[in-house]
Amino acid sequence: MLPAKNIFSYRKHWAHKFGVAPFLPTTRQEMYELGWDACDIIIISGDAYVDHASFGMAVIGRMLEAQGFRVGIIAQPDWTSVEPFKELGEPTLFFGVTAGNMDSMVNHYTSDRKLRHNDAYTPNDDYGKRPDRATVVYTQRCREAYKSVPVIIGGIEASLRRIAHYDYWSDKVRRSILLDSKADLLVYGNAERAIVEIAHRFAEGKSVKEMRDIRGIAYMVDRVPEGYIVMDSTEVDTPGKIDPHINPYEMVTEESCESKKQDTPARPANQTIDEKNGITVVKVALQIPRHHPRDQTVIRMPAFEQVRDDPVLYAHASRVFHLETNPGNARALVQRHGNRDLWINPPPIPLSTPEMDGVFGLPYARAPHPSYGDAKISAWEMIRFSVNIMRGCFGGCTFCSITEHEGRIIQNRSEESILKEVEEIRDSVSGFTGVISDLGGPTANMWRLACKDERIEANCRRLSCVHPAICRYLDTDQTPLVELYRKARNLPGIKKVLIASGLRYDLAVETPEYVKELVTHHVGGYLKIAPEHTEDAPLSKMMKPGIGTYDRFKQMFEKFSAEAGKKQYLIPYFIAAHPGTTDEDMMNLAIWLKKNGFRADQVQAFLPSPMAIASAMYHTDLNPLRKIRGDASDETVFTPKGIKQRRLHKAFLRYHDPENWPLLREALKEMGREDLIGNGKHHLIPSFQPAGTGNAGGEGKRTGRKFGKQQFLTKYSEDGRKPRAKTGKPSKKPKSKSRIS
Repeated sequence: MLPAKNIFSYRKHWAHKFGVAPFLPTTRQEMYELGWDACDIIIISGDAYVDHASFGMAVIGRMLEAQGFRVGIIAQPDWTSVEPFKELGEPTLFFGVTAGNMDSMVNHYTSDRKLRHNDAYTPNDDYGKRPDRATVVYTQRCREAYKSVPVIIGGIEASLRRIAHYDYWSDKVRRSILLDSKADLLVYGNAERAIVEIAHRFAEGKSVKEMRDIRGIAYMVDRVPEGYIVMDSTEVDTPGKIDPHINPYEMVTEESCESKKQDTPARPANQTIDEKNGITVVKVALQIPRHHPRDQTVIRMPAFEQVRDDPVLYAHASRVFHLETNPGNARALVQRHGNRDLWINPPPIPLSTPEMDGVFGLPYARAPHPSYGDAKISAWEMIRFSVNIMRGCFGGCTFCSITEHEGRIIQNRSEESILKEVEEIRDSVSGFTGVISDLGGPTANMWRLACKDERIEANCRRLSCVHPAICRYLDTDQTPLVELYRKARNLPGIKKVLIASGLRYDLAVETPEYVKELVTHHVGGYLKIAPEHTEDAPLSKMMKPGIGTYDRFKQMFEKFSAEAGKKQYLIPYFIAAHPGTTDEDMMNLAIWLKKNGFRADQVQAFLPSPMAIASAMYHTDLNPLRKIRGDASDETVFTPKGIKQRRLHKAFLRYHDPENWPLLREALKEMGREDLIGNGKHHLIPSFQPAGTGNAGGEGKRTGRKFGKQQFLTKYSEDGRKPRAKTGKPSKKPKSKSRIS
């Protein structure tokens, strides 16, 4: 990997003499108690302030504090007025703005665009403490408060909207959030390297324009600086001829017919003339050496106006964007927005293990700010007894944004650092009962997994290390993780260590000893995994393994559970309405669910998050996993978009719910599968309808007796027949042990 300056090697800013704050100040009074007359940096966040390494504002705040800067926090300010943004006064260096740990639109709305009524990152789950598109709104208020103070935006909302992107909630392609917010710089991905460098340069008196060489940032420029070789994105991934678009890299000038006849100066040899609709087009042939240096190359993406109006160019741009995400070989990207260029530098260099240890070893209070009192913050409650052991994910699932934000290269903490945090939780976190709720991260079992050859890793352009098959250069040995689990559970005072992060079972089966350790000691009765689907067509669009891999893991899970003398069950998660999924695919999934005795209480419907590959499929009906040529050779992707079809796909996942039966009966009849309707064991849904259920296919108010899962089970046996006994209980036929509860 490319060399990078250690983030803890900078000379500390003069304000380090004030020492470490118990909590970063949120009021003037807290500032004065620390002896401060001003903040150097003020972080604005859409989340409540929890001083813990799982909350971005705390990580960045403590990281900057460790560099010697005075950092204040304004959490969930009232954006309807500018006054809350003046609470801590004018920062001497800059504002840092983030929407929080979630994109504000994902936080506010369901996949059906319905308003959510709770917010896990707010005290008592209160809704409405942050605005839609919070990054944009907060930045505008910072500008109103102090016009001359630079504003740096970051966090997942800014990171995933750094380039022209499809926005599901407005159903259109939006320009980069950098333009909408009018911020000075955008920091994307894990921001420690970039934000530390930015802070020190500001402290040295440098301007925003003197920071444009920092990796992991985006900014606006009037034109490409001299000395750069500009490559057309079609040279990176040729889409073929796309008509009737004019090449966006041509210089266009309108000339009258008379002026065309006049003598003009001789043109350079690399320029030619083309006439199109009365417009003279000057084509400039780029002189690009065969082996040009990456640090002097920028890829010209199709302009915002083009990707906004043309699905083919959008799909092409999405593919090129994802091909340029490896820090070892990525080049800068430039995209025209109106009369200016958006410039995106290559991704940041991943943190080394000592740096990761340093970040997680900062003096977090490991608690919400005292001003919240006894209010419950659900996001904090979920992670208060968990330990994050790594970052990144090389799985490449197309519906997931982890890769776009954290990258494919795994950033690991050391075993010593992880065990030390377990002991800190044991010794200092109130309410600890001896159970660590998770040792994980974006995935449970990618800790210390990496490419076997650093040179290959630096030049790799694969979108996934495990799809369509596990790369032969990937080290899949999870023995070190087994040892970590054993040491953690054997620490004094630790009763149990659970694993709650998402498990890559296709990797787990490569190390049977890992599965045995997991099943024997780290499962609390149920283990959640995510096969996502059973059918090959949607799985290929997700870049997920086939259901056969799930079956292989299930066999190992049951074998080791039996050997341990435990009754434990797998809980599989599935996605409805994902691009590439037909009604028949969902029907087959429902049949599989019933055959295996699963009844899903919660259903996950596909939500097109900004910049994800699956979102590009949803918007364009094309497959960016393959080259986009703009002709009949392009693979089209069927995507469920209408509310009725999306509702149907969710209904197939909850085939057992009487509210869904009318919708499913109608669909099965249209599909010619009436053989699945009946009251036998081999039928998917019954032919009868309990009174008071089935209003509008599960939508609308129920008027009769409620038949939720438990109520239904107490009235009808699993084959839909009334019980023989008069007690209201079903017959004594045993229920499936693997059914979701």
